[in-house]
Amino acid sequence: MKQVVVGLGANLGAGRKTLQAAARALRGAYPDGFAASPLYRSAPQHCPPGSPPFWNAVVRFAVPDALAPEALLDALLALEQAHGRARSAPNAPRTLDLDLLFFGEERIASPRLTVPHPRALDRDFVLGPLAALDPERRWPRTEHRVADLWAAFPGPRTLKLVADQWC
Repeated sequence: MKQVVVGLGANLGAGRKTLQAAARALRGAYPDGFAASPLYRSAPQHCPPGSPPFWNAVVRFAVPDALAPEALLDALLALEQAHGRARSAPNAPRTLDLDLLFFGEERIASPRLTVPHPRALDRDFVLGPLAALDPERRWPRTEHRVADLWAAFPGPRTLKLVADQWC
């Protein structure tokens, strides 16, 4: 089994309920080792003016060794689409955004997928929930603990804790 980590975000529609539904769907499909970070709200970053705040969380679960990263990516994209995700401009508001942050210990650089997620260390809405869920995880490129990376996060922290238990 490989441990994967997925970031969840939404800022359109019923964001909290959508994240709950997405987490339930992921837990139903991949129940082994399922765990979720606390749920947060965050200010939109690099989004069009007037974008609403986001709901954010991170989940971790195990997948079979035989599952290809692209197959999981396809499942995540299908789940986004099932919840009304319409891809438009970059960073546009969305009903559901699922980002594959880690896929086991693999480093992936393909036209469709880069893992670990290339901008995770620059985003408080990813790094904060990840530090809450998995503070001892080592970041592959630096080998720093996620908790230490979060403690030294240089950008603005817009996260507001909403709930420790939410899904």
